[in-house]
Amino acid sequence: MRSYLDIDTFSEWTNEEQNQFALSVTKGLIIDMVRKANSGHSGGPMSSADFSQILFTEYLNFDPSDSEWFNRDRFVLSAGHESALIYAILTQLGWLNIDDLQKFRQLNSRTPGHPEVEIPGVEATTGPLGQGFGMAVGMATAESMLRASVSELIDHFTYVVAGDGDFQEPVVLGAASMAGHWGLSKLIVFYDSNNAQISGKVDRSDSTNYSQVFEGFGWHVQEIDGHNHEEIREALEKAQVVDRPSLIIGKTIMAMGSATMEGDHETHGAPLPLDEIAKTKEKLGLPSEPFYLPNEVISHFQSRFNSLKEKVIDWNESVSESCKDKNFKLLWNNTVKEELDNIDLPVFERGASIATRKAFGTTLDEFAKQLPSLVGGSADLEPSNYTGNFASTYGDFSKDNRLGRNLAFGVREFPMAAAMNGIALHGGLIPFGGTFLVFADYERPALRLGAIQNCRVIHEFTHDSFWVGEDGPTHQPIEHAMALRAIPNLNVFRPADAQETTACFKMSIEQKSSPNALLLTRQGVKVLDQSMEKTIDGVSKGAYDVTNCDNPELILLATGSEVGLAMEVSQLMQDKKVRVVSMPCWEIYEKQPEDYKSLLIPKRGAMKVSIEAGITMGWDKYIGSNGLSIGLDHYGASAPGKDLAEEFGFTATKVEAKIREHLNKLL
Repeated sequence: MRSYLDIDTFSEWTNEEQNQFALSVTKGLIIDMVRKANSGHSGGPMSSADFSQILFTEYLNFDPSDSEWFNRDRFVLSAGHESALIYAILTQLGWLNIDDLQKFRQLNSRTPGHPEVEIPGVEATTGPLGQGFGMAVGMATAESMLRASVSELIDHFTYVVAGDGDFQEPVVLGAASMAGHWGLSKLIVFYDSNNAQISGKVDRSDSTNYSQVFEGFGWHVQEIDGHNHEEIREALEKAQVVDRPSLIIGKTIMAMGSATMEGDHETHGAPLPLDEIAKTKEKLGLPSEPFYLPNEVISHFQSRFNSLKEKVIDWNESVSESCKDKNFKLLWNNTVKEELDNIDLPVFERGASIATRKAFGTTLDEFAKQLPSLVGGSADLEPSNYTGNFASTYGDFSKDNRLGRNLAFGVREFPMAAAMNGIALHGGLIPFGGTFLVFADYERPALRLGAIQNCRVIHEFTHDSFWVGEDGPTHQPIEHAMALRAIPNLNVFRPADAQETTACFKMSIEQKSSPNALLLTRQGVKVLDQSMEKTIDGVSKGAYDVTNCDNPELILLATGSEVGLAMEVSQLMQDKKVRVVSMPCWEIYEKQPEDYKSLLIPKRGAMKVSIEAGITMGWDKYIGSNGLSIGLDHYGASAPGKDLAEEFGFTATKVEAKIREHLNKLL
């Protein structure tokens, strides 16, 4: 084996000798990062290094000077705990530096414990196992949709490195099933199968034959020696030409290359011991000095840069030539560049009783006509979510219909949400997905990861309260609105009527730094007697006065269907000056100037009452110590919605009685 002692003759080495030494340098950087931080994972990155290095140095297409180039191949490290591997590679590509590696896992560094999407060369924030795989399915879906609907100039691959832990997460199986059904031929996954995890050998807990499972899903599957470079190359080249997504199962060894700890599961989540590091570096032909990275290895990593730049120039010129056609340019700008013009809005009759889920469907149909970038579907609830007309109008995306804009996700809420994050991260498309609010719990990990990554995703959650009715407590959301509000950077909209629904949908499209959840009614609610302009302005502030009441004695704070209820209560309490405040989005309201908030909901003076068909936890921040919170702090029951409203006290007369009783107690 070659060593650092003869690095001066590097140019005379065979290509494979150069590859092997560069691989040793990469492993040395991994070892040093984890050792210096005294935190992180050594073994996994060392077992995945062969595949990853060959991919980056020989196959991956990207712009060396622009990590955001649109047609770049996407690389997702689903095994996010192997972050030291991607950081070592990105340093050799010039997107990070040695100083970054020395700050691995430290405050304000560009090398956090798990990859974060803000870092050049990192396509997705990963770490929660399985979600990187799910997001990659979304990216590959976006590529296929855009290639068919916009231009064949969009033709990149999506590559994934995943480990044993990823494959044990059910989200992987759900996402893989979708990818196989859709025939995502430009999705290539390397399964780093090293049979070692935190608690010991994988076969203690998993005996699944993933080759058979994925073949059943419709994938092309190859099993190789994950450390044999020729087998890796052959597998990649086969995967690039098949008409299905590809799984390359690489049989690897944890901590491959270490002196005495190869295959040891204790290397999974810890630094190598100091004596092991010394012996390993000697074995790999590396000097003892930490963070050794010679210029010769950097040049080896960057040897394709000139040819890659030529590809980028050719591609950009092809786009410019195509943009001479006005229709193509408009389509390109509306998708790839996301230049959205003013959107026409649907019109609703004031006073009409319209379920907000139905208003969502009407708005979706209107927006979809104007925004070819709007794609999505439902988790097998099209009639209930009112996405069925979208599906029939634009067709299902499939291996036989790449122009379809409807994604028939099936009963796969978590994979759906993960894939939507991937579509959003890819760029060029605005994804939406629908299910019942009670099933938001199935999506929660992806909702959180989407919020961390600032993914513009529209989550439609219908059947938002006990008004679900006969299906009973298993299907009646109680704690869900508050649970969603607990996720930072997730805009949780609960619109009061059809117009607010349109306004919330519009805001969800126009802002690009947060995912959005729209909580919608099953039952009809009256359209408020106000202009769409006032509604849009009010929703843009997160909360607003729908009664135009100055100097109120009583303020009723409500969301969703309870805004109409609050309006009824205000009519029963005409002996008081009552202000009704619709609060469709707490998160947006909290960002308003203090002057606006103190005028709308003053901390002193008028008594404040919250009315929401869910748990009361959280409302105390708005109603204060003397306020009253009317909600539902227990599970529901199986009965018609109107009977439950009577039983649970969600009628105007019963709410009025509770308020007057509370007022009397304060006297």
